[in-house]
Amino acid sequence: MKPPTAPPPAPPTAYGAVRLKQRTTPSRITAVGVAAVVAGLVLGGCGVRPAGVTDAAGGAKFTLSDSTPAPTREIDNFNWAMYAEPFSLDYAYAFDYPDNTVLSNVCESLFRWNSDLSTSPGLATGVENPDPLTWIYTIRQGVKFHDGSEMTADDVVASLSRHVDPEVGSFWASAYQNVESIEKTGDFEVTVTTTRPDYVFNSSVVGATGVVESAKTLEAAGKDYGNSSTGVNCTGPFQFEQWEAGESITLKRFDDYWDPELKAKSQRVTFKMLPDATSRINAFQTGEIDGGFAIPSNAMDILKANKDAGSLYFGEDTSVQSMVFTNLGGTFQDVRVRKALMMAINREALIKAAEQGYAKKTDALTTKSVWKDVPAATSDEAFDGLLSTPYDVEEAKKLVKEAGAEGSKFVFATASLNAAFDITARAIASAAKEIGLDPEIQTMSNDKYTTLFSDPEARKNVDLLVTSWYLSSTEPLEMYSVLRTGDFSNYGGWSNPEFDDLVNTAYTMQDPEARGKLTGQAAKLAADDVVWGPLYETVTSMWLGKRITGADPSINYMYFPWAARIGGL
Repeated sequence: MKPPTAPPPAPPTAYGAVRLKQRTTPSRITAVGVAAVVAGLVLGGCGVRPAGVTDAAGGAKFTLSDSTPAPTREIDNFNWAMYAEPFSLDYAYAFDYPDNTVLSNVCESLFRWNSDLSTSPGLATGVENPDPLTWIYTIRQGVKFHDGSEMTADDVVASLSRHVDPEVGSFWASAYQNVESIEKTGDFEVTVTTTRPDYVFNSSVVGATGVVESAKTLEAAGKDYGNSSTGVNCTGPFQFEQWEAGESITLKRFDDYWDPELKAKSQRVTFKMLPDATSRINAFQTGEIDGGFAIPSNAMDILKANKDAGSLYFGEDTSVQSMVFTNLGGTFQDVRVRKALMMAINREALIKAAEQGYAKKTDALTTKSVWKDVPAATSDEAFDGLLSTPYDVEEAKKLVKEAGAEGSKFVFATASLNAAFDITARAIASAAKEIGLDPEIQTMSNDKYTTLFSDPEARKNVDLLVTSWYLSSTEPLEMYSVLRTGDFSNYGGWSNPEFDDLVNTAYTMQDPEARGKLTGQAAKLAADDVVWGPLYETVTSMWLGKRITGADPSINYMYFPWAARIGGL
């Protein structure tokens, strides 16, 4: 089996790019200063007082749950808070938390991503891999779209083919980089052929890359597909009903849903756009809003204490908060400077201040949760081999001096989204100043900050930004694939032929352990060069008010119809 030598040109993609924002008021966070920063956020940022803030250093502040109590009855409706409005309900452009939080209940993929991040049959009942280049999907029969028409292999071909159509410009096109053809090979059978072995492709179809839409709807809607006026026509337990721009999106139960186990227990769900964190948290506590994901970290202690209003849950996640060096030709061209900035950030203090302790320090760009199929010894070896950058300001100053970078300027792009991002930005800027660098802060609007991840021109004069990067499958190679030479999401333009060869060879490995070992070696190369600077892992958070229950607290809510499980207590 000949391994690929280089990936094809990568079309635009945005694997889990989270356009989180930050505001900049440089003020170095120290262990002494943490308490003041935290108090300021709690009192000024959220508008309600906490019952108490516990010390993360004294023990775990949360435990992970894999479920919530089962509902006892059906309900007419529930309201779910959203911190932002979806960009689109077109699965080809659904690349962010808000988009997929809604879409996962309306449109389904070939396979399901379960709350423990395992996979199970979805719109495909099975897959065969008779040779390294062929994936044969058996399509489920008796599945209806929301307009009453029956799903066929033609719909699957039409839906998957959009990702390779340059006219569509799918954000998920990189998952199809090795796909040669997508063909109907039976009434309920679709065969995907690749130009080279690609054992990552199949793992990706639990997400947006495997969504199936009605072929007739795609043709009829054209460029209006997925927008607020047209919506979508898929197979999920809820169907699109109404999108009031800037206000809400309402879904209603689809009574002809194919899976009785996931028939929705609520007649409707309404997603309310509440970008202001204070309003969102207050709405949780008054019962105006029944639930939400991505709870602001500075409100977690408040909500945990308010047992009369509801319950706060934590679950599996795949997100890592990281610095992204978007220009490796300026101040950060010398790896010693990138390493120095990492060493100048007190990440333990940052976690306490920014995330109230609801996070975990990491040296990796992936969580261990996405190494699920890799033997523990292999994943442990991969993580243990990563470069460690302990907090050491004096050593960081030495590295900057050795690199001749004292006084060197760089542009740090920021925007405002939540308190955690604001604190993180201040910590990074302050740390850079302390070791002799000269950050120029550019505070952007949320929309402009978003474009940094999709438009190279927008990043032209930017050297550094921050992102919360989540993986959309249980496959760590998904992360490192975006750092290959020429990949669209390789924002700094880093290039290492040895790294490219490792990743491309890993794609050809069917055995998870063999693939994991190569992935671990690639991860070490990326860490040694500090291509991105991992800060900490976050956790999936979910609030359920007293009126509802049933959803699983897991990052799988991005691609699993979680709302179907919600009913009344």
